[in-house]
Formats: sequence, structure tokens, C-alpha cells
Amino acid sequence: MEWKKKPVAVEDVRKLNERFGVDYLTASLLARRGITNNDQIKFYLETDIQYLHNPFLFEEMEMFVDRITAAVEEHEKVWIYGDRDVDGITATVLLKTELENMGIETFWSLPNGDEPYGLGIAAIDRAYEQGVTLAITVDCGISNHEEIEYARSLGIDVLITDHHIAGDVIPGALAVIDPKLTGCGYPFAHLAGCGVVAKCVWALRFSKTDLYQEELLFLHAMPGNTEPGNETVIIEAVRMKNMLVEDRIREEIVPGLMRIDQSRLVRFLDRQRPIFAFDVDTEQSLLARAFGSSIEIALVDIQALLEQSIEQITGKSLFNLKQHCRSIQYLDNASELDVLIAMFNTYVLKKHTSLSKDFESLLDLVAVGTIADLMPMTDENRIMVRKGLSVLSNTGRTGLRALTNIQNLTGKILSTTDIGWQLTPVINAAGRMGKPDIAARLLMAAHEQESTELVQNLIAMNRERQRQGEQFWDLLKGKADASHSDFEGKFLYLEERAVSRGMTGVLASRFLKKYNKPCLVVAYIDDDRVTGSMRSPTNFNTREFLRKFQDLYIDFGGHHCAGGFSMLQENLPEFKRRLEEAIELMEDEDEKDEEVRIDVELPPEYLMPSLIKLVESFEPYGEGNPPLQFYIRNATIENVQYLNNAKNDAPGHLKLQVKYGKFGWPALYWGAADLVGKEFDTQDPIDMIFRLGRNYYRNNETLQLTVVALRPHRSTIEEIMIR
Repeated sequence: MEWKKKPVAVEDVRKLNERFGVDYLTASLLARRGITNNDQIKFYLETDIQYLHNPFLFEEMEMFVDRITAAVEEHEKVWIYGDRDVDGITATVLLKTELENMGIETFWSLPNGDEPYGLGIAAIDRAYEQGVTLAITVDCGISNHEEIEYARSLGIDVLITDHHIAGDVIPGALAVIDPKLTGCGYPFAHLAGCGVVAKCVWALRFSKTDLYQEELLFLHAMPGNTEPGNETVIIEAVRMKNMLVEDRIREEIVPGLMRIDQSRLVRFLDRQRPIFAFDVDTEQSLLARAFGSSIEIALVDIQALLEQSIEQITGKSLFNLKQHCRSIQYLDNASELDVLIAMFNTYVLKKHTSLSKDFESLLDLVAVGTIADLMPMTDENRIMVRKGLSVLSNTGRTGLRALTNIQNLTGKILSTTDIGWQLTPVINAAGRMGKPDIAARLLMAAHEQESTELVQNLIAMNRERQRQGEQFWDLLKGKADASHSDFEGKFLYLEERAVSRGMTGVLASRFLKKYNKPCLVVAYIDDDRVTGSMRSPTNFNTREFLRKFQDLYIDFGGHHCAGGFSMLQENLPEFKRRLEEAIELMEDEDEKDEEVRIDVELPPEYLMPSLIKLVESFEPYGEGNPPLQFYIRNATIENVQYLNNAKNDAPGHLKLQVKYGKFGWPALYWGAADLVGKEFDTQDPIDMIFRLGRNYYRNNETLQLTVVALRPHRSTIEEIMIR
């Protein structure tokens, strides 16, 4: 096992410190993780939703919005079809709630029992019988080309919202909103299905403002070269639509050498539209200097409007504001006009609370669905999940509040771990047991009694899921040992008719934990179809591995460490043949030294309680942003306590008391009881890699270390010699 701290460029650390004002410890952590460019770092330093990408970057978002607006005007019946997992359930609830708030008669359904993933013919027939004329898919649809053609043949228009990878044929829907679709225009591909729906909700709300589809023009002039005899005036203009910059020009004018009609400015500015500016008197003066006093460009001064909304800008010029504008620090070569645009965006969000404060209230469900679907905690997912966790701690959703109460999550600073361990398994249980509508109804519930009954139902289903999990575990243990041997310790393939389709992912995860090898569990849906779930260690790309066989699937999706598919039974023999060939070509990862990542080495004076602020500033953690791991050298184990909670003859757990510098720290070390007296003992000097977090017990909160790796202390010379 190699403890590895990635080298970091001192220049990167210095630039982060100087440009963004972060301390050197934070800067070194960011640099070591490769987070150094402007587009990346803003999602670590900012939490405001103004930094989210504009939904109208999706090429077909206007079509999506306009079709739903038509449904409102024509009093149409709209049907939402989602998926059975947490992401699909939260996405369904978000869109259903929004459409009903718009006054649309809305139906919704999720695949129950052994119904397959994605839009089905039978479900479309049921919608048609109810008089539906518009169908919207959430967290599915991108692979349902034939089904969507069938819906269209019945006179049902279809809108797709999805986040899965498209096949060779794009369904003929009126609009497809999928960030993984080539050419979709959206800059971030890794939204969850509920995140895609949240984008659609924001766009729908924006369409109700007077700014929707309006072309806005902004102009700013400023002195250029100020050398006597060589003075110039710089003029910039921007054209915006739906709060997106569509075009911009910049000209540097030498006064007296060009008439206004010779300037590109005339062709750029539409005289039939208002041209917004900040401090019009100054702007007109500079325009007159550039083109002569006879110049006539009608400008609309929005300075007073912006100052009423943003008090701290009162009395300041764009030049002065540029020195302190936070949002433009993430732009390369930002200009004073960029400051004006940023202030206008802030004004719009403050004026329309449906786009800001009220929109934030949706993010509790976005956080839950994004965490459950193992989406990367990078880019704008960080802001949506971070804000969503804050909303969730005091959620206004009666059903969700009932669930957090029973799971003892009230009164806590919530983390992705809390959601992943305490909430999502319970919600997921409904889909795994073939009744996802129970979870959806809970998230929509408005009354305490209904919420209590639904929560109890969910808890009971989760217990049954756990019972079945133990039953299937016992059934498959022998097969797992045999498969592990057959594939020379590189892979596990488990196929069993008795296993229910909803349990394949749980079982694959559990066998992965036992063997630390990629594991694929296949179950039978019916007489014609099978389903498979695969889980893998972080050093193995599940999605890319499963992609090798995508020509055999009915549908397929996944992430780096998790994936799944459904397939016709007739394709299973060919799948297994090709699978065996692929496994034979795989490298055995055991032949490589396992690496334990170190984010930073801490001297004694840095390990103090205030370090938790730094740890939580890097939340949310998840794929693409693993928890911070700290390294300390020459600490002392003051006490060892055995915890009696081991299962299935596995090594027990330990609670250590570790002294380092001024402070002593409780430290949990999972599965390490058999190491005491062999690799370490009380009063031993040690080196340790650990994570720092909060522990809640009987309404008391303490800080606690979780040991990742531990070894006897090595001196610097010893470490150099070993390397």
C-alpha cells in the first residue's frame, strides 16, 4: 500500500491565493485536486445560485417552454412519466408540482412492479385513454424512439427530459432536454434527472416574466488611450436574450476619424429597441467625444433602478465597481460592461423571487436525487446540492420532514453522507420493492397524518428489502466464491432467477465490499427479459466496461462506479461469452500497489477544531470530489477501545484516542481490531491518514476522526529510503 501525495505547483498555489484571496492551505488543496481554472474554482468558492448555468443554453429549451405554455392556454391534460429510482421519483415530484402550480391538469406515473425502465406502449395507451395530449418524460425517454413514435401516432406530443446517453437514433420528440446529448449546447453534462427538471422549472418561470425572448441591448463607453494627442474612446455593446449574451462588439475609436455611420456600432444596435446604460450623462459625453457632438444614440439610464436593488453600488462608477465585483473575477479579461451585465442579472433575480429565493426551495429534492444517483459533485451540482442540503435541514415539504425526523436528521448540519446513508435507501426501497409511487406520494404529501402513514410504509418496505437482501446474500455467497475463483480473482458474475430485480444493485454493492472486485448481478424480469446491476471499485470504470456490450441491451446507463442494463434473455448467452473474453483481457488490479490518497500533510498546529470549517467548505463530497484526507506524522495512540459491532466473523472496529499537538482526538478505525498488538498498540508513535467529521450522539455533537490508513511512525530518512 502506497501513501501518495500528488505534487503541486507552487505557482498555482500562489495564483489562487492572490487572485481569489483564499488562504494557502485551501489554495494547496484546490491545486492538488487540479482545481485551478476559473470555471472550476467558482463552484468551490461560491454558493449563490446566480452562478448556475442558464437553462436557455439548452438549444431546445424555448421549444420546451413554449409547448407547455400552449398546454396551459389550451387547457390540455399533461402526463409525466418518470423512473422508479430516487432521481426519477424526485424529478417527477418537482415537475408535477410545478405544472399543477401553473394550472395544468397533470397525471403522473412510474414503472411499478416489473415494468421495464423507460416509456412503454401500455403506459402510453393508458395516458391516451385519459385524454392526454402532451407527455413529458423525466429521467428517461432518450432511448424510447419507437415508443415516442407510437405516442405521436396517437396525437400525443412528447417532451423529453433525461440525463442518460443517447443511442444512434434520437427520438422524434418536440424537444429533448438532455445535457449528454451531442450538440445540446449545455456546458455541463453531469446533471441528475432531477437537476435537468430543475433547469426546466427555472426556464418555465422565466418565461412568465416580461424578459422572456426579449432582446436587450447594453452599451458602455470608456476612455482608452489617454496619451495627449493619441486619445481614444473604447465602446462596447452587448446583445442579450433570455439573460444570455448572444453577441458583443468592442471598438476603439480615434475621435474625429470616423463618423458614427461608419462604425460597426450602428449595424449592431437596433434603433427600434432601448439601449441600456449606466450613468447616461457620462456615456453620452464619451460618445460625443468619439463621434462628435451631433451624435444621437438614445440611451436608457438604469443606474437608479440598479441602485435601488443593490444598495452597495450607490454613487459608484463602473470603473470603481469593477475593482470589487465578485462575479467577474471568474472571467478572463473582464470589462466594465461585464460589471453592468452582472448587476443587471442580480437585479432580475432580486425582482423575480420565483427565479431566486423561491427557486432555492426546490433544491432539497434536487440534492436528494443528485446524491442518490451518484452524480459528480463538481461544477454546478456543487451549488445545487450545497444549497439543497441547507434547504433540506428546514424543508417545508411535510412528507420529507416526516422522513428526516424519523431518520434522526433534524437539528444537524446535513452532509452528502447523511443523505446517502439515511434518506436515499429508504426512498429507494419503494422502487426496489416495485412500489415507487409510495415514495412519490410521500414527497407530495401535504398533511401530517398521510405523511406519517406513508413514512411507516416506506420504513416497513426498507426492512423487507433488508430481509430479502440477507436471504439473497445467503443464496449467492457460494456462487460468489466460485465466480471469484473462475475469473481468477478479477471479477464476479452472479446470475439467479430467484433474485428480484430491485435487489441487484444492493447485492452487487455488498459483494463489491467483500471482494473489492467488480461485481455484476443479473436477475430475471420475466420470461423474456433480464436486468443487471454492476458496481466496481474506484479504479475501474463500470460505464465504459458495460459500453462494450451495448449492442445487446434494451437500455443501458451508468456512472464510473455503478451501472445497469436490461436485455432480452435471448441475448444473454452471447453477452456471457463476450463478458468472459473481456474479463480475460482485464488486468488484475491486485498486481498494482493500492494507493491511499493524501490531500495535505498537517503540522501539529494546524490540527485544531476550526479545521472542520475547511472540511465543510469542500462539501458536498461525492464522485469527482472525494472527502479531504489529511496526513499527520508522529502522533501518539493514547487509548484503544474495542467496539462490539462486527458481523459475520469480520474483524471488529476500534475507537482510538490519538494525541497530536495540543489536542487529543477520538478516531474510529473500522475493521482493525485484529491489528492491535501487531501493527500498533497503546502509546505507539504512528503516522495516520484520516478524515475529519462531526459525530452526533444523544443530541451531543463532537468532532471525530475516521482512520483511512495507519502505520508505525517513519522518520523522514526512513521514508526516503523506502521510496
